[in-house]
Amino acid sequence: MPSSVPLRRLFVALLLSCTVLVTATACGNDSGTGASASASPSGTASAEKQKLAKTRFVANAGLAAGATYQWIIKPYRAGKFKKGADGRTFALVKAGLAGGFAYNRLKAATVNAKGDPLLSKAIAPLTAGIESLKGLGTKLRSGEAGAGDVGAFESVINSVKDAGKSAGAEVKDKVPTASQLGG
Repeated sequence: MPSSVPLRRLFVALLLSCTVLVTATACGNDSGTGASASASPSGTASAEKQKLAKTRFVANAGLAAGATYQWIIKPYRAGKFKKGADGRTFALVKAGLAGGFAYNRLKAATVNAKGDPLLSKAIAPLTAGIESLKGLGTKLRSGEAGAGDVGAFESVINSVKDAGKSAGAEVKDKVPTASQLGG
């Protein structure tokens, strides 16, 4: 068996040498102009950027929609925000957190939408509506929110979902975890 150890070392050394040789030749530029080497990565990078922009938009808008439905719309319809309702304080605190979280995710979704031309055109008219949600989280938390405020959240979320769908980025509700909501 002593002869097999040097043979293994020889094989490993040969394999490493071939790897270095192949890597060095693959990095070389045969054309001399550099045009083909630089054109390919930039085209791929922009296509990936657009694809990731849509994916990130869908994820952020889905989290905003899920938080809004789960912790604002659903409890409001169940009467949890009315004075004297069981668990009102806890429901209002969760709704306030959800409102701030949804606003944050919608703002992130608009930033993501800028990476895709079709999506940015679809979302552009909604920025004022998203901006109008800025203070509603605090209003919900303090118990001052009414039907119009809850309706504003629902309307903006539905508009963002429709705009995403029209641009080929369908948004589905995704309820965030409690740590995502509080973080």
